[in-house]
Amino acid sequence: MGAPTQTRRERLRAETTAEIKAVALALMAEGGPGAISLRAIAREMGMTAGAIYGYFPTRDDLVTALIDDVYTSLVDTVEAARDALPAADVAGRIMAWGQAFRDWSLANPEGFRLIYGDPVPGYQPPGDGPAAGPEHRACAGLSGLVAAAWPQAEALHGGAGYAWSDFDPKLAESVREGFPDLPPDAVALALRVWGRMHGLVSLDVYGRLRWQARDAERLYREEMRDLIRSLGL
Repeated sequence: MGAPTQTRRERLRAETTAEIKAVALALMAEGGPGAISLRAIAREMGMTAGAIYGYFPTRDDLVTALIDDVYTSLVDTVEAARDALPAADVAGRIMAWGQAFRDWSLANPEGFRLIYGDPVPGYQPPGDGPAAGPEHRACAGLSGLVAAAWPQAEALHGGAGYAWSDFDPKLAESVREGFPDLPPDAVALALRVWGRMHGLVSLDVYGRLRWQARDAERLYREEMRDLIRSLGL
């Protein structure tokens, strides 16, 4: 059986919801995170404030939806790049993840700023916070890359003396559940890998490399190659 057909009302609601999100990101690109406002979006779209509240009761509901969408898009992209290579090619999968992360970030600078940049002023995430699912997938994906590299990396990075208490309890629980043989030292290494993948990308997204380097992509590739070598691969 095929997917159920949307009614005209449902289709129009989905299109308006998508437009609200697009306008919110455009406002953020122009004025920063604090520019996201339901009233401002309503003005841009020619809607009444009351009408837009029918889609998102509060600004925080909209921000939560945006973060979830953005994080899901990012994780779908990096996972697809990683999984295009065989599991035995650990170095290649790390490079693919890192390169896909950079490409996505530069193509979606507003999304990058929303999930990794300046926080939205006054934003209070509901419950466990937005994007718990995709953020968990991103964490698990990076932990999986380090777990695959750990047989070689342990000789270089084991014995650092980390304990599970050195990490956020939810992170420790997640890693221990998904990778029961991975020690705390490997979790520290995964966080360092994350930092190295993000560093040059963040500078690039915020325009800090624009005048300093003519080929920022080359710098990033070399950083990823050095990262892979540092893992003993």
